[in-house]
Formats: sequence, C-alpha cells, structure tokens
Amino acid sequence: MDGKAAKASYRLRGGERIEVAVPPPEPAQVAAESLALDIRYEDPDLLVVNKARGMATHPAPGTRSGTLVNALLACVTDLSGIGGELRPGIVHRLDKDTSGLLVVAKHDRAHRALQAQIQARTASREYLAICWGRFSAHEGTIDAAIGRHPRDRVRMAVVPSGRRAVTHYLVVEEFRDASLVALRLETGRTHQIRVHLAHLGHPIVGDPTYSGGRKSPIKVAGQMLHARRLAFAQPTTGARLVFEVEPPADFQRALDYFRRR
Repeated sequence: MDGKAAKASYRLRGGERIEVAVPPPEPAQVAAESLALDIRYEDPDLLVVNKARGMATHPAPGTRSGTLVNALLACVTDLSGIGGELRPGIVHRLDKDTSGLLVVAKHDRAHRALQAQIQARTASREYLAICWGRFSAHEGTIDAAIGRHPRDRVRMAVVPSGRRAVTHYLVVEEFRDASLVALRLETGRTHQIRVHLAHLGHPIVGDPTYSGGRKSPIKVAGQMLHARRLAFAQPTTGARLVFEVEPPADFQRALDYFRRR
C-alpha cells in the first residue's frame, strides 16, 4: 500500500500488498510487588480485601504492575490457579476506580466454592453510588441485557443481544440534583452498575466512560461507586461471613458537597 499506513475504514480494491506489524506478546508472568493492602479478613481459604480506588484488580494490556494481583502475590504463597496466570485467586473483580470489598481465594477448592455461590446468587454484593438526578421511584429493579457497545468496543451498553443483567436499587438520600443510591447485584456483568444507572438516566458522578460528558462539580478520581457490603458462606465451615466498609475519603467529600449544595 505504497508504504503508507491505512485507516481502519480503508477498502481494498484488489492488487494491494498488505503488511501487518504484530507486537510481541506481553509476558504472562506477573511479578509480586510489595504494595499496601487493606486486608479486612483472612483464613486458610480466602482473604477479604478493601480495594483502594485507582488500583486495578488484575493485570491487563497496558497495566502490568501496581494491581491487586501483584500485591497478593507478595503476601500469599499459593494463590488459586483457576483464574489463570493473570488473575490468580480472583473470584470477582472491581473496576479500577471502584473502591471496596472483594474476596480472593487462596486455593482452587475455595475458588470453585465461592464462584458457585456467586452463580447461585447466595453470595451478596452491595454497593453505594452517588448518581446524577433524582429518581422517579425510590426503589426498583433494572433488568436490561448488557453487551459490547455496537460502535465503541471499549464500552458496554444495554443491547438486545447482550447477556441478562439485573441490578436492584434503593434511594438512600436525595440532594438538589443528585442521589445517594444503594445497589445489589443479582448478576455480575462488566460495568453492570455503571451501564444500568446511565441507561436509567442517572449516571454515576465522576464516571469517565458513561456520564455522557457531564463533569463532576468537584474533583474526583473516577466514578463515585463503592462496594460497601459482601456476604458469603465460608467454603470449608459453611459459616455465613458478612463484611462492611465505609466509602473512602473522596466519596465522603463528594457526599458532603452535594448535601451542602
């Protein structure tokens, strides 16, 4: 093609010579890193971690270090291998800029048991979010399938061809032009809460992807979404474990701002 780079929209006419440069694959090995972790609970089967906003759950293209997995490898000797080399021990994930609780399996038996609870909906995951606008109904259920956005493959969207996604919500507090909402996941699709709230017309304050360009009136580091409560059965004993953690300081500052507004 005359040595020139073609645009993605270029249409072949026949007779062209195409050269494709394929970058070398990134190494699958994940390095252990001594990073601060807020571990709220630990036993021989699992850990419960309060993940900080800004920390990715696991390595991905462009993010090879500084993740929760990097930190876990430095403090747990034998993580579950079911999640693969890039996601050892990860039973469920939180977006990078979502703070709060998640459970990590130390071995494969615990990993299978915890994932089975999530699939059977016997594990409970509850969140808090500061959303734009005031809801017409103070509680309800969003049942809308989620899949890849038809034009922007980086984003997710409510699409008829997507997988079923169900989010239950309850308005906790109302402000002049925003609301504090508690949410409970019934399913766990990628970006589910963020997509569902945006679909409802109430995107999360500070969301860089789904806010429709609406900027937060105060400086926030990502969406104001926090995994507040986590409950599940301990894989070995069957005892019900329940954990709660308050939102981080930036979430509280945003909340105080809307209360004064």
